[in-house]
Amino acid sequence: MNQSLYLFLAFVGGILLAAQGGLNAQLGVQLKNPFLATLVAFSFSALFALVIVFAMVKNVPRTTQLAAIPTYLWFTGALCSVLGICLYYITIPKLGISTMISLGLFGQLLFSALAGHFGWFGLPQEVLDQKRIVGFLAMGMGIYFINKN
Repeated sequence: MNQSLYLFLAFVGGILLAAQGGLNAQLGVQLKNPFLATLVAFSFSALFALVIVFAMVKNVPRTTQLAAIPTYLWFTGALCSVLGICLYYITIPKLGISTMISLGLFGQLLFSALAGHFGWFGLPQEVLDQKRIVGFLAMGMGIYFINKN
């Protein structure tokens, strides 16, 4: 795939994440429990992922490959996901979707900039240079103006 397609897919992914946040936050309101909404969302997500895996995965990892994966990788990403998503479902009905998504995105970008700068998680290093810092400051100002009453 070419770079333009990846950029477009990332943009669509952001739209889908914002939509799921709004939809599942409303599910939490209807259920009167954001934790229950999180459980429902992740249960259906697991079902949809299972269908996609059966339809698309051709090579299943071998037992030796599975055994070589560090234990913490089996659950820590899922824990971060559940906690982060649950916080979305708690805060969207209280703050509004644009406020929550803008603040959530800002948190994601700041953390990802640090993770990229230091090469955390075994990912490629991306230097946190002046241009990126100015971008974060501009985004912070934009979020301020978006949320200013």
